Amino acid sequence: MDRSSPVPLYYQLSQQLEAAIERGALAPGSLLGNEIDLAARLGLSRPTVRQAIQSLVDKGLLVRRRGVGTQVVHSQVKRPLELSSLYDDLEAAGQQPATRVLRHVVEPASARVAAALGVAEGADVVLIERLRLAHGEPMAHLRNHLPIGLLDLDDGQLSETGLYRLIRAAGITLHSARQTVGARAATAEEAARLAEPEGAPLLTMERTTYDDTGRAVEFGSHVYRASRYSFDFQLLVRP
Repeated sequence: MDRSSPVPLYYQLSQQLEAAIERGALAPGSLLGNEIDLAARLGLSRPTVRQAIQSLVDKGLLVRRRGVGTQVVHSQVKRPLELSSLYDDLEAAGQQPATRVLRHVVEPASARVAAALGVAEGADVVLIERLRLAHGEPMAHLRNHLPIGLLDLDDGQLSETGLYRLIRAAGITLHSARQTVGARAATAEEAARLAEPEGAPLLTMERTTYDDTGRAVEFGSHVYRASRYSFDFQLLVRP
């Protein structure tokens, strides 16, 4: 801890703990010990330690359990803005991804889906609706529309791996995508599905993905728990 720094000590401690969680030094389920022991070990006041821990509780990284103590729950997933699937990103982050298939049907394309996929409004498209989990906790609600006849999928495959892996395994080369990221409050139904309180902030993403021939092969409309998830941007200055 740098006591000469203008950065508050509680914030320095919270950042060090968060970094340890993200790199796996503090794994999910780890106990931090009580505030008195931590304060004595680190040479900090108890209010400073309490404030650092509370900031990580507010972020959803720690939880206080009566009779157990302060426990690491999980690290927040920071997803790079590149053409990758949530399943692959969770797996790379050591988050033990799992998928629950909610719906897998053929339905008429809405105007928005038709425009994204380049098909006629009302034409048949495939809808795949899934709940993506990490360490057994819900992370995101995923809705993907695909052109009819693009590839054969069954619920077993969709439960075991990511959609992009299945598309690539079918010999389709994913080339580019157009993506919009936003945010809004959770509806009652979304809150129940994602284990968040009603009105909690959600991240939203819409993405249309194209293959190497320029054909639209997938339109995704997803919502993510903002308490567990963020997008990373790299910004470059134009020459």
